[in-house]
Amino acid sequence: MGTEFFAVGVGILILIATLDLVVGVSNDAVNFINSPIGARVASRNVILTVAAFGLLAGVLFSSGMMEVARKGIFHPEFFTMPELLTIFLAVMISDIILLDLFNTYGLPTSTTVSVVFELLGAAVVVSLLKIVDAGDSLATIGQYINSAKAIAIIMGILFSVAVAFVCGAIVQFLTRLLFTFDYQKRMRRYGAIWGGIAMASITYFILIKGAKGASFMTGENIAWIKGHGPLLMGAIFVVSAVVLQILQSLKVNILKPIILVGTFALALAFAANDLVNFIGVPMAGLHAFKAAMASADPLHVTMGALSRKVPSETSYLLVAGAIMVATLFLSRKARSVTETTIQLSQQEEGVERFESIGLSRAIVRLVLYFSDSIRVLIPAPIRRWIGERFDTENIPQVQGAGGRPSFDLIRASVNLMVASAVISYATANKLPLSTTYVTFMVAMGTSFADRAWGRESAVYRVTGVLTVIGGWFMTAVIAFTFAGIFAAIIFYTKGVGVILLLVLAAVLIYNAHRKHRQMEEQSKKQAIFNLESVEDANTAIATTFEHMSLLLKELADSLDATLDALFKGNFDRIGYERKKLTQYQQWSNIISANIFKAMRLLAQKGMRISHKYAQTVRRLQKLTDGHRDIVLRAYTHVGNQHKGLLPEQIEELQQVREQIRAILLDVADMISRGRIADLGGIEEKDLQLRQLAAELNEKQVERIKDNTSKTRLSILYYGIIGNAMMISKQNLELLEIFNESFSGIQSPGTDGPSS
Repeated sequence: MGTEFFAVGVGILILIATLDLVVGVSNDAVNFINSPIGARVASRNVILTVAAFGLLAGVLFSSGMMEVARKGIFHPEFFTMPELLTIFLAVMISDIILLDLFNTYGLPTSTTVSVVFELLGAAVVVSLLKIVDAGDSLATIGQYINSAKAIAIIMGILFSVAVAFVCGAIVQFLTRLLFTFDYQKRMRRYGAIWGGIAMASITYFILIKGAKGASFMTGENIAWIKGHGPLLMGAIFVVSAVVLQILQSLKVNILKPIILVGTFALALAFAANDLVNFIGVPMAGLHAFKAAMASADPLHVTMGALSRKVPSETSYLLVAGAIMVATLFLSRKARSVTETTIQLSQQEEGVERFESIGLSRAIVRLVLYFSDSIRVLIPAPIRRWIGERFDTENIPQVQGAGGRPSFDLIRASVNLMVASAVISYATANKLPLSTTYVTFMVAMGTSFADRAWGRESAVYRVTGVLTVIGGWFMTAVIAFTFAGIFAAIIFYTKGVGVILLLVLAAVLIYNAHRKHRQMEEQSKKQAIFNLESVEDANTAIATTFEHMSLLLKELADSLDATLDALFKGNFDRIGYERKKLTQYQQWSNIISANIFKAMRLLAQKGMRISHKYAQTVRRLQKLTDGHRDIVLRAYTHVGNQHKGLLPEQIEELQQVREQIRAILLDVADMISRGRIADLGGIEEKDLQLRQLAAELNEKQVERIKDNTSKTRLSILYYGIIGNAMMISKQNLELLEIFNESFSGIQSPGTDGPSS
């Protein structure tokens, strides 16, 4: 096979690197934008602009060649150029599939871990195939693989996870003790000193990460910076404290520039350090091809040349930087990954993304038992003092750019300060770590110390953290397995295998994007029910009923689809509706929570709170219970392959289906108008449904007597009719509550007085 084929292979590597940059930035953007976005320190565009400058600075500071791609995992002198291209192609195809999968589900993972294990998997498989072909002993694989380096990277990353969580928790606990949640008053006293410490940590981090890869820095310069760390940090602290004190005297919130500088620093670190995860492999392939072409026998010469230092390719770095910046602004998946970290660390209780599992419940019970045991040993006055420092009651809610923040500026600055300090220390001491894992675990540690994981949310937050950490282990397993399999395919099938794998990657990525769009649509529907920014009681009540109207319409469509699928025996369609049950229940819970918020807002204004509010919650619960029971009955009946409904039963239930849909849609429409509703029409329809149910009952009794309707069919039949009547009754009572309690409330955007 001629060298032209391998030239095409190098071209494919570079093209894949472009897509890998997109999926990589989508995943790793969480490292540097979750804290400023979570704290609403500025508008999203301002935050992204600061991060973009950090990315570009990091690109310029980057050495442009990742050592691990050339010689960190394997010894290149034992491989030829075709064999290395086999490894590199397998790595890049695996990487875009893997990272896009994690992005789709909004789970942050480590691009460093993924590329290390992909290189390890592909190199091990190619080495084994070479050994088998040569008839050598499998014990010789140690000559090909740099196992010591791989193990050091893995252990360093695992250790950094625990260190990051503990450091984040300790620093946040001490910071909160100093400032409390009502930190504005105490910032005037200690803010400049504390800010000087934060700026020293972050700025030293920039120096360490930037100097490490900057082409204009000599070895002596870098050594001086590392050798005079305390002096540098002391000087930065003094200068920063003075500047921040001046800014504070000018009524500037000094936490905001600290957070934005930290955002710049972590973006710089990502570009300087993790950029090579995406272009290091293609660049290694390009240099391998150039080295081979310079020899007399390009297809058989070994690649010992890759062990030598290779100069950076500035043009490639600038193109990569431009792609990264564009992705940062345009990627919707980057938002999904960021939202996962922010939701797991938000201060207030809210909609939880993850359900509880047995392990998370056990961990929470263990921690509670441990904390209760420790509490006994702490004197009561100290416990009270700590409790007062962590009291979140009566703290004014700050409305940041884009809405209410998920956590305050103090926690955001601690996130960035601690992450910078941990990464700086590891970098200065040449300890391997993952910036993604460090920043995520620091955020989890600070939220834990801030008591964001309260009794009502702890099990869900712990489940989320376990899910993300489990995903990290899966990253290693999937990366190693995929890359190894792909390397074997390319090794034996050459160009045909590459084409097939590219087609497979395209199909998987397309399906992942389609899945992500569906998840986004569901998320947007749920976001509609968010009442966070509403502070007016009347608006909250009107908006809540508007949300209730939307829920009724969704339930009407779901019941209609379920019964139609039951009549046709379409198990897949019923299964789809069953999967949405949790979503409907969650929407109902959110509306109930919003009702409680409206009650609190009314109480704050000294307004009368009707007992009808609590009844609204009860009616909603019964309504969703009736809907769920119908869906589950249909799912169980069809799924168990029981005999289908009789034609006459289908015809009769079709009437029930039409009437209950009409009732749901009519009530939804009346509530959405925000005006007094016509109860007479709904009462008439409810009466008609009950009369129909009585007639159908008599017909079903006759079928039971003559044994034409078996037991399971009869249970299903009566279950649907009974639940339909309950749903109708709850709708009527909801409308009565709306008329009696909220008759004067206007819908958002309408004119007229509110009661």
